[in-house]
Amino acid sequence: MIRKTSAISKNIIAILALILGLSLVSIKNAYALTPWPKKQTIRFIVPFTPGSGTDVIARLLANKLSDSLGTSIFVENKPGAGGTIGAGIVAKAEPDGYTFLIQSSGHVVNPFLYSNLSYDTLKDFAGVTSLVQLPNVMVTSPSSGYTSVGDLVSKALIEPGIKNYASAGNGSATHMNAEKFRIAAKIDANHIPYKGTPDAITDTIAGRVDWFFSPIVSALPLIKDGKLRALAVGTDKRSFALPDVPTTIEAGFPNSAYIFWVGIFAPAKTPTTIINQMNLNIIKVMKDPEVVAQLRKLGAEPMLIGPQKFDQMVRSEMDAAAIVIKESKMVVN
Repeated sequence: MIRKTSAISKNIIAILALILGLSLVSIKNAYALTPWPKKQTIRFIVPFTPGSGTDVIARLLANKLSDSLGTSIFVENKPGAGGTIGAGIVAKAEPDGYTFLIQSSGHVVNPFLYSNLSYDTLKDFAGVTSLVQLPNVMVTSPSSGYTSVGDLVSKALIEPGIKNYASAGNGSATHMNAEKFRIAAKIDANHIPYKGTPDAITDTIAGRVDWFFSPIVSALPLIKDGKLRALAVGTDKRSFALPDVPTTIEAGFPNSAYIFWVGIFAPAKTPTTIINQMNLNIIKVMKDPEVVAQLRKLGAEPMLIGPQKFDQMVRSEMDAAAIVIKESKMVVN
């Protein structure tokens, strides 16, 4: 009788342990077990100003994705410090699938520029997918007198340390493109960082800076209106949006190309089920013919991959960014 009671007790203990274990798993994966998305607003945090290339892509995606997911999506701009303010907000957000970061390739640069980041770029984010690649275009004011990249470089070489070039902020994709070009062209010029693309464009039009590697999505309407002059695109191949504009490589400056991409991230502990569901919905939306047509008008090309491949891409991009930062001696102003 005693032996039977002991056996029963062991079975009860085993069952209780199993129940406890399952309970802990349930608590750990509470977000994953909750139907997603509910009728609850999803936030897209854009760490740049309204009108920037990243912002335009975020709003295009949000508009279409809200229909696909059956819930509203609100785009919230949190600019400043090269995109690190907005990124910090998302890193600390609840990993429940209702807060995402729409970030540019400047994201992989910031760890090398800011020693006191409030987040870890690799550990605190889960990649969902890259969205698009956006060629940057080297623009100048029509009143500047620059008619080609060669013309600009020649004048910069004659007056070392005199010419100014803009960026949308230290470490931004526009800054990285400018540094790759400056190193390739072997010119000495002054970097003027702005809070975002719109401000940089405004001063470029006014002639207060000599050139700016602007995202095509932001500069294209102004180029067509004659308010900006396009000298070259910063990628290794011409943009279908500006087929007559040469690349900086074609202009005679090898190793000057740079890919500006925009991607979407979630807080690190967001359940894989939500990450995968968001990825699938985004890919579906971004392949919609209407969206593709809108992207082409903006000069953007879809760049859609799975979450794991996106995380791998971010790591690889960080390695490449470290080289450019070291060569350019880039610092935060």
